[in-house]
Amino acid sequence: MAKAVWRGLDAPRLEIAHVERAGRELRAAGTQIGVAYELRYELEPGVLRLEVVGERTREVGLEGADFFDLAFSPLLNSLPVLRDGLLDGGPARDYLMRWIDVPSLEVSESAQRYEPVAARTIRFSTGDFTALLEFGADELVERYEGLAERLR
Repeated sequence: MAKAVWRGLDAPRLEIAHVERAGRELRAAGTQIGVAYELRYELEPGVLRLEVVGERTREVGLEGADFFDLAFSPLLNSLPVLRDGLLDGGPARDYLMRWIDVPSLEVSESAQRYEPVAARTIRFSTGDFTALLEFGADELVERYEGLAERLR
C-alpha cells in the first residue's frame, strides 16, 4: 500500500490517501481536509463510502456510471487513466461519472472527457471546464492544473 499526499493550489486543502493497486483497479482510504470540513473516504470497486466528520455519511454506488469523481480529489481522476491505459496515448475517451460534491455529499452525474495530449499528460474536461492532469510514474495525478499538486 502506497501513500499519496496532495495540497490545494486554489484554496487551503490537503488530501492524504493510502492507495492499493491490483492491476488496473484501485482501492483507497483517505482524508481530505478543507477550511471548514474533514472528509474521510473509502474507495472499493463499485462503492465509495464517505463521511464528513461530525456531520453526515453516505455510501455511493456506481449505478451505471463508469467511475466516481470526488470534488477536490486528484486521486479519483486517476481511475479512468489506470483502467483504460490512457498514459499509453490514443484517442480521447468520454465517461459518465458519479460526481460527489464536498462537503454536501450531493451526488450527480457528470459527463467527462479524458484526452491524452503528451507523455504523462491528460486534458480533462467537463462542460466548459478544462484542466491538464500530469501523472507520475505510479500513474497517479502529480499535478491537477489550478487545483492540486502532489507532495513528496
